[in-house]
Amino acid sequence: MTSGTTRHARPARRSLLIRLVCAAIVVGAAVAGVLATASPASAHGFSSVVYAHVTSSEAEPETVHAELGLEYDLMLVSVGTSEHDDPFYRQGQAAWDDGDFPRMVQVAEAHTDSLSDYVLDRFSVSSAGRSCHGELEKTITVDMQDEVPYAEVAVDFTCPQPDRTQPGHVVTSSLFPDRESFVTDTKTIVTYDVDGKQGSATLDASQRSFSTEQSAGARFWEFFRLGAEHLLTGIDHILFLVALIAGSRRLREVVFTASAFTVAHSITFILAALGVVSPPAIVVEPLIALSIAAVAGWYLWRLWRRRSKADELVVGDHGRFSLDRAGWSRLAVVFGFGLIHGLGFAGALGIHEAFSWQLLVSLLVFNVGIEAVQLAIIVIVFPPLALLRRKAHRASLWVTGAVTAGVFVMGMIWFVQRLAAG
Repeated sequence: MTSGTTRHARPARRSLLIRLVCAAIVVGAAVAGVLATASPASAHGFSSVVYAHVTSSEAEPETVHAELGLEYDLMLVSVGTSEHDDPFYRQGQAAWDDGDFPRMVQVAEAHTDSLSDYVLDRFSVSSAGRSCHGELEKTITVDMQDEVPYAEVAVDFTCPQPDRTQPGHVVTSSLFPDRESFVTDTKTIVTYDVDGKQGSATLDASQRSFSTEQSAGARFWEFFRLGAEHLLTGIDHILFLVALIAGSRRLREVVFTASAFTVAHSITFILAALGVVSPPAIVVEPLIALSIAAVAGWYLWRLWRRRSKADELVVGDHGRFSLDRAGWSRLAVVFGFGLIHGLGFAGALGIHEAFSWQLLVSLLVFNVGIEAVQLAIIVIVFPPLALLRRKAHRASLWVTGAVTAGVFVMGMIWFVQRLAAG
């Protein structure tokens, strides 16, 4: 091949590479857009969260006490339908609509037979391979959790003694399953102090049971998986991260902004999950949507103002960490919005228990699951953008502009939807 042919072949290969990178980024943005449009206005939280606190005492080792928190209106429709108790549904729904808590309690206590049949069919404890006999207590309370009324019911299980071959107890929950079609992906968050073992666990359709003898690794893996799944299924958090990456001019900016976001959401996530702060979801959810639009709009404004120089750093002799004024300002904005996102993560997990070291470790593992997915997204998205910026500067501005414009539009749509939803 002649040198002239080689010179012509190189630009051709370079042009093909640029087109492939552009196509990959645009296709990725389109997929994110389709997922975003298909997602509901509130991309947070599970359809329902059941809270379970399971305990036993040395004085009565054969008795296991379970306190369950059940979303009241979901309990009405599920129990009323499954147990063919229409009066329970109609009377309870009328009390729920009126916000009449004493009446809600009266209705639930008047239908404990139906409630007992439903709960004991779907929440059980076993020991030594044999089922424990459960009995629902007659006293029921109703209080607010996550801005909605929850019924607090208690069950006492009489169990056979564990043996050496099968120590501990096995807790199983299939409350509010998908097949009832009223909810999807119900999570049961369990904290326990049984058999001298303390810990926490999460149960869902993919894992309905756990043993109090489970290892720390198994327990922590559940919370790691839960954190990873939440970010993967939370398209709004993903788009926020994509807007951060697209608007970052250098790798160090991605690292600094991602770190600021991580530190900020970790602070409020832990505080909210432990019940130290508890802002209403009606405030948090719209602010999360607004944060997505704001971060994307920040870069769009810079593109409009600086045009082809939008991705230039202006760092003087005293620029700390090689960030200019715009970089530091953006860092502060990201940190502030990260505090808001942390409240959203905590709302999704739905734990509002008193402080304990076991719970704190579980929350940190949940957070590590979030960070693992966040890091994976950065590794996938940033290198193609960096390559495109180096090989075809103008094309990179068009691509990042198109991506952030799409993110901005989705953020504003979600913001309006969540405000309207109240």
